[in-house]
Amino acid sequence: MNNVKKWFVYLLFAILIVTQLYPLLWLVMYSLKTNEEILGGSFFALPNIPQWHNYADAYTSGSYLKYLGNSVIVTAISLFAVIIFSSMTAYAITRFKWKYGQYVMLLFLLGMMIPLQATLLPLMIIFKNLDLLNTRWSIIIPYTAFALPIAVFILSGFMRSIPTDIEESAFMDGASVYRIFRSIILPISVPPVMTVCILTFINIWNEYIVAATFISSEELKTLPFGVYTFVSQYSVNYGNIGAFLVMGALPVIIFYFILSERITKGMVAGAVKG
Repeated sequence: MNNVKKWFVYLLFAILIVTQLYPLLWLVMYSLKTNEEILGGSFFALPNIPQWHNYADAYTSGSYLKYLGNSVIVTAISLFAVIIFSSMTAYAITRFKWKYGQYVMLLFLLGMMIPLQATLLPLMIIFKNLDLLNTRWSIIIPYTAFALPIAVFILSGFMRSIPTDIEESAFMDGASVYRIFRSIILPISVPPVMTVCILTFINIWNEYIVAATFISSEELKTLPFGVYTFVSQYSVNYGNIGAFLVMGALPVIIFYFILSERITKGMVAGAVKG
């Protein structure tokens, strides 16, 4: 019976590995094929001759560095804002004794239920009146706002598990609220903060709808726009598109593996009382 359970677990892990890794491997093979091989319908076949020049073409013709730089700037600013605002909000909700703390938390939970697409038209009107359309702030502000609810939810769950004795001792020694938050709470909260970083980074890096709605300048477009460089009125270079998608996914994969050891700790940290 134990052997059956063991083989069942192995089979389950094998299925998960295949389903998670195959799309990436397929994309890599796709990026090394010619248009004729791709349109031939052999989705599972290896390329006859790997078309490595697809990556060189994607790098040069797709303006990879320009779009990459825009994505890095937007993602970095949004990520920094999310970490600062969500950690301060979670600390205020969970550690301060104030009347409306639970109601504020409820508002953030309700914010998780609002679809991003439903806010595009109101945001368009607001940004037009504020003269923010076609600027980086027109996408940084929505990215930050829609990442805050889940970030506050994760961080508040962890901060509730932090013993109050630590803060009381620091307060008795004369530390201010800001000093306690900066020097004690934030360092302790590194695991859930890393989780928030990963989730926010992936969502912002791959986002297209908001950027397509509020950004029209070629100089400000982010990485997902680079795919359309290889689509013309009469032809589509599928190999270059695949290569560009692989190059666009690399920063996400690298970022995830750098912080992957902390994501599990961050997800379960709030479940264990310290």
